[in-house]
Amino acid sequence: VCLSLGEAKNLPTYPGPNKMRDCYCTVNLDQEEVFRTKIVEKSLCPFYGEDFYCEIPRTFRHLSFYIFDRDVFRRDSIIGKVAIQKEDLQKYHNRDTWFQLQHVDADSEVQGKVHLELRLSEVITDTGVVCHKLATRVLECQGLPIVNGQCDPYATVTLAGPSRQVLSEAKKTKVKKKTNNPHFDEVFYFEVTRPSSYNKKSHFDIEDVDEVDKMEIRVDLWNASNLKFGDEFLGELRLPLKFLRQSSSYEAWYFLQPRDNGNKSLKPDDLGSLRLNVVYTEDHVFSSDYYSPLRDVLLKSADVEPVSASAAHILGEVCREKQEAAIPLVRLFLHYGRIVPFISAIANAEVKRTQDPNTIFRGNSLTSKCIDETMKLAGMHYLQVTLKPIIDEICQVHKPCEIDPVKLKDGENLENNRENLRQYVDRIFTVITKSGVSCPTVMCDIFFSLRESAAKRFQGDLDVRYTAVSSFIFLRFFAPAILSPNLFQLTPHHPDPQTSRTLTLISKTIQTLGSLSKSKSANFKESYMATFYDYFNEQKYADAVKNFLDLISSSGRRDHKSIEQPILLKEGFMIKRAQGRKRFGMKNFKKRWFRLTNHEFTYQKSKGDHPLCSIPIENILAVERLEEESFKMKNMFQVIQPERRVLYIQANNCVEAKDWIDILTKVSQCNKKRLTVYHPSAYLNGHWLCCKATADNTPGCTPCTGGLPANIQLDIDGDRETERIYSLFNLYMPKLEKMQEACGSKSVYDGPEEEEYSTFIIDDPKETYKTLKLIIEGVGTLEQEHAQYKRDKFKKTKYGSQEHPIGDKSFQTYIRQQSEISAHSI
Repeated sequence: VCLSLGEAKNLPTYPGPNKMRDCYCTVNLDQEEVFRTKIVEKSLCPFYGEDFYCEIPRTFRHLSFYIFDRDVFRRDSIIGKVAIQKEDLQKYHNRDTWFQLQHVDADSEVQGKVHLELRLSEVITDTGVVCHKLATRVLECQGLPIVNGQCDPYATVTLAGPSRQVLSEAKKTKVKKKTNNPHFDEVFYFEVTRPSSYNKKSHFDIEDVDEVDKMEIRVDLWNASNLKFGDEFLGELRLPLKFLRQSSSYEAWYFLQPRDNGNKSLKPDDLGSLRLNVVYTEDHVFSSDYYSPLRDVLLKSADVEPVSASAAHILGEVCREKQEAAIPLVRLFLHYGRIVPFISAIANAEVKRTQDPNTIFRGNSLTSKCIDETMKLAGMHYLQVTLKPIIDEICQVHKPCEIDPVKLKDGENLENNRENLRQYVDRIFTVITKSGVSCPTVMCDIFFSLRESAAKRFQGDLDVRYTAVSSFIFLRFFAPAILSPNLFQLTPHHPDPQTSRTLTLISKTIQTLGSLSKSKSANFKESYMATFYDYFNEQKYADAVKNFLDLISSSGRRDHKSIEQPILLKEGFMIKRAQGRKRFGMKNFKKRWFRLTNHEFTYQKSKGDHPLCSIPIENILAVERLEEESFKMKNMFQVIQPERRVLYIQANNCVEAKDWIDILTKVSQCNKKRLTVYHPSAYLNGHWLCCKATADNTPGCTPCTGGLPANIQLDIDGDRETERIYSLFNLYMPKLEKMQEACGSKSVYDGPEEEEYSTFIIDDPKETYKTLKLIIEGVGTLEQEHAQYKRDKFKKTKYGSQEHPIGDKSFQTYIRQQSEISAHSI
């Protein structure tokens, strides 16, 4: 899912005298938070302007957005939420939408499912009369929410009659401690009809049927709270008994539902609204051989003459946004080691079309977007090495750096601030221009080809060989990373407003220094920036930039793998269980600051402290998820070391857990002694919970999952990217067909172009037509495979199963579509 969180407007005023609020927005999968924006202070119309991209590692029912008001003294209060059901995400796909904020109360916050069995049976009494009993068996629940860090669930079962009057007192299961997937397996009996004359023929006589039809069984789930406010409601289920008329017993999974009285009295427009753009895609990926025809056409793109007739270039032509095409193309070409020839080919074609050397690579073309995407993937660790230490310092030290006289705070001195800012710019500039040897090979190879193309095309302009490269490395790589370090994983959260302003000023200056334009001061609209820039108008800065650009864009550089400084890959707070080196003492859970570099994995009490424990990368023998049953805790994983010592860790949410597991697995991929088997559960009370073996050194009982590529930077699934490209071609099929018509029109009639065809770049109609034919055939074949797969799945899937509980709207829609398709084909 890819989200753009825009802005909120007309939030309700704060009851205090100043009426303003300090608000932030969170993104939740059901009720688990996976992302949080910066805090916008003193506003009722906060602007966030933030993007968040994540792979969703589990099923969910709602994608929710909560607006919180920060409270320094108490818990932050929720103002309102937007909850979009999974099956409605397509409605809002890739367009800006304003959503009304809804009230949040415990009755409307529901997730999870429950497994029930109902059985209606006749009981003949001693006197020969018959009555009907209903047995309700509550088997288990899955995916209940965790409230304030815990979940101690129990269920109550009640029988209700017409107009919902309660016919029996609530019967209650045992409380299951510390689990959000409780197994109850308890049966409760209810007398449904009063004794009537025994009649063998009918299951029950007519007046009784009417009565049973009006009854319903009600199951409520609660979290047993030790607080004085009482237990928390987790969701309910109301089942009418009339469906037992066909069959006297019934067993199925159900989604829990909110209380149907949920706060309806409040007007919906009280709370303001939130602007969002959600791009949600679900890819069903086949095995590799299905994709061969389409993948082969794509991977040949670099060799097609002219490149505008290649499959990859055509994808860029038909997609609405070039970014859509760039992301899967870059990942696919990187995976197969073809990225440099591909980018060289499309860049060369773009340079040939460019008329003015000053506008080189300035547009949002397919070339620009592909290079941006490659730098993001391949250059992430390069940024960590160069910028992270100094950005951490700027975030922690809070030196005043405001140089706009209008924005100066009381007691601040303009000259001091200028000096602070100058020192920061100087240090960052030096770090960047001295980092040439660390620049990833793939980036250097691309820069080399950009430089060659530009120099050949504009032979009279001696600087174009530099500007072609600096427009990427400075303008689209370093400057944005300084401006928004959180988007490049340089900081875990948004910098505060003061730090953000400092970073903006640094980013502007670095961008201008890197651009090598002749009249620097004219680049700034603000006079205070032009004055500040005078510090840097010396020749040594321009020389340093040119030396740096020469180094990163020359071929035949020395192997940068010999540079062995530790590179910080990821850090953050998590909770870990004591490893139990001592024979006695509690193995309790503690919050620790974890750091991973390409040398070691360590944790310390808090950031910057001395490590309490350090695990060299070569001692990480496996990294795997841990089953929730072990400690009744979600999002846990295990790092397995020699002598079967295991470190158990809990991440903050499912997205974080996946990130940590992925990166730890990648870093330790080449270890000689990597394990092939592991224990998915913990060793507790003298045995392994998974296989019940009693010796703590018993080899694992389950094969390890971590078969990822050894390259830290790129964990890419080529088939998945090809599936993504197939989906895009399929989505834009009308445009592909239009392009085919345009090829025909161009090759037959070469006069003034028809308006509707002039939107495509077609240099060679014949070659382009050939490629389009191959694409359309490849897409058609895959489409048939998907349709067949869906038909087969449709036949096998049961509504009410664990995968598709009753209440699963997306499955109901799917069933409707499939029955329409099959009726149509008949």
